Amino acid sequence: MSYERLAYVYDTLMANVPYEKWLHFFKEEKQRHQVHGNRVLDLACGTGEMSVQLAKEGLTVTGVDLSSDMLMVAQEKAEQAKVTINLFQQDMSALEGLDTFDVITVFCDSLNYLQTPEDTKNTFSHAHRHLDENGLFLFDVHSTYQMDYRYVNETFTLNEEKIAYIWDSFVGEHEYSVEHELSFFVLEEESGLYERFEELHKQRTYSINDYTLWLDEAGFTVLSVTADFTNQPPTETSERIFFTCKKKSESAR
Repeated sequence: MSYERLAYVYDTLMANVPYEKWLHFFKEEKQRHQVHGNRVLDLACGTGEMSVQLAKEGLTVTGVDLSSDMLMVAQEKAEQAKVTINLFQQDMSALEGLDTFDVITVFCDSLNYLQTPEDTKNTFSHAHRHLDENGLFLFDVHSTYQMDYRYVNETFTLNEEKIAYIWDSFVGEHEYSVEHELSFFVLEEESGLYERFEELHKQRTYSINDYTLWLDEAGFTVLSVTADFTNQPPTETSERIFFTCKKKSESAR
């Protein structure tokens, strides 16, 4: 997937995303499970919105993303916010050369951009390898309900002075998957004309049981599974599923 052009309009696309709720979830889980270390690995950090917010909390943040353009925007944001974030261009399903961390996150349903069960399993394995023995692995994914009933055959639009987009979602090729076709129209300041470019994004999710099984195989204990930024367990119509995990104890491995 190419993010070369998307990187610079991504924050417009995500303007209504409640990042503060992810931050609250992060702080609540860290406090609940008494994780006192401050080293955070933010996987699939994108343009660094969450990474910056975490760094503002006084945490030592490392961000990883597959897109160099996204990372360039993240670096600009960090400089504007006067915080330091260590940024690396890597595939989260093939992490290497990093230290261990007290908390590892994959927020904003970024895990759903992985297209195979193997990539998801590999991400879990690499997260396990890079997590401190007493650390937490936190992530959220779209529910199967969200994929089947909230996204499919829906159209979302934005029409502003300098940017507009049309976002169509269709059934994907796999069970619990969708394809997002995005057409952007961005004003070029010099010419006064609008440039059009298109993006195709694919997302795929799995059942809670599948995620739980793969986490167990990777060496994690699932501490809690909640839904939609609440402390409540998922229901049949929950849209976003949150996992809080830790490494299994030595005796349980």
